[in-house]
Amino acid sequence: MNIDINTAMNFEYSETQQMVKSSAKEFAEQFIRPHVMEWDETQEFPVQLFKKAGAYGFMGVLVPEQYGGAGFGYHEYIAVIEEISKVDPSIGLSVAAHNSLCTNHILEFGNEEQKQKWLPKLATGEWIGAWGLTEHNTGSDAGGMNTTAVREGDEWVLNGAKNFITHGKSGDVAVVIVRTGEKGDSRGMSAFVVEKGTPGFGSGKKENKLGMRASETAELVFNDCRIPDANRLGEVGEGFIQSMKVLDGGRISIGALSLGIARGAYGAALKYSKERMQFGKAICEFQGISFKLVDMATEIEASELLLHKAASGKNAGKDITRISAMAKMYASEACVKIANEAVQIHGGYGYTKDFPVEKFYRDSKLCTIGEGTTEIQKVVISRHILK
Repeated sequence: MNIDINTAMNFEYSETQQMVKSSAKEFAEQFIRPHVMEWDETQEFPVQLFKKAGAYGFMGVLVPEQYGGAGFGYHEYIAVIEEISKVDPSIGLSVAAHNSLCTNHILEFGNEEQKQKWLPKLATGEWIGAWGLTEHNTGSDAGGMNTTAVREGDEWVLNGAKNFITHGKSGDVAVVIVRTGEKGDSRGMSAFVVEKGTPGFGSGKKENKLGMRASETAELVFNDCRIPDANRLGEVGEGFIQSMKVLDGGRISIGALSLGIARGAYGAALKYSKERMQFGKAICEFQGISFKLVDMATEIEASELLLHKAASGKNAGKDITRISAMAKMYASEACVKIANEAVQIHGGYGYTKDFPVEKFYRDSKLCTIGEGTTEIQKVVISRHILK
C-alpha cells in the first residue's frame, strides 16, 4: 500500500511490497502454523524460528542492506508483521519488538561504529534484541525510573531492573534507557547497549501471561554491571527523547500486530459463519451475524488506512507522533472488539481451544497496553490537537 498523500494516492501494494507480503504469508504458514498451540501451551519461545526469520529478511526489515538488512520501508514492515500475526500474534510481537525497538534504536541513534558492530547480527537474526524502558514502579511514568548508570572514568556502572521486557531472557543484546541524572527530568536519562554475558547483567522472572505466551517477557537485572562509554547511544541525557521517537515507530508496529490479529479473527469468524448451520441455513445469513461481520470488516479497513498513512509519514521523515498514536489506538481497540465478536460468532466453540479465535481473543488485549496504553495515546493525541 504505497500511499503518498501529497500527490496522487495509490492504495495498492507495489509489486515488491506484494512479494514481501507473500513471502511473510508463506513463512507463517510453513514454519509457524503447525506449532501455534504447542508454543502457546508450553510458553516456549522458539529461538530457532527467529534465526530462520532472519534468513528471510524479517529480522532487519528496516535496516539498510549495507548493515545486512532488507532495506525496506514501513509499508513492507506492516505487511510482514500483519501476515505473521494473522497466524500467531506471539511471533508477530517478537518480530516487531526486535525490529522496531532494539534494532531501530541503534539504527536511528547509533554512530557508524555502533551500527557496524551490532546491526548485522541483529538484522540477520544471528542475535535477538531486547529493549528496556519499563520498570516495576514505572509504566506510563517512564521518567520515574530507578535504574541508574553512574560514570566512572570511561565506564558506566548500571544498577537496577527492568520488567515486562520482550526477550528479557533470550535476547543477545539489549538497548536500555536508564537514569543518569535527576529523577523526573526528561534530560536525566541515557541509552546504552548491553550485551548478554556482560558481568553483572542477567535476567529475572519470566512472566506467566494471559496471551502472547510464545513471546518471552522477563526482567532485565543489573548488579554493578560495567559497560564502556562506547556503548552509549547518542549524548548523555538524550535517552528519554530517543525512546519517545523510537516509540513513534513502535506504535506502527503494535498497530500492524493489531491489524494481523483482527484479520486472523475476522477470517476465522467469516469461515465459521459460512459453515455453521442453524435453523436450516448458514448463520452468516442471519442479519445479527452479518452485521457483526460488516462492522469487523470496516474497522479492519480503517485500521489499515491509518497505519499506512503513518507509515507514509515515517518513510518521508515527518513528525508522525499524532498519526501513529491514532493508528495504534484505533487498530488496537478495534482488534480487541473484533476478537471478542469472533468468539461470539463461534458461540460455545469459540470458548474452546479447538478453534483459533480464543487465542486471538487472549492475545488481542496486550495491544491496548503495550508500547503506550490507549489512555496514553489519547494524552499524546490531545496534546497535538489542542496546541
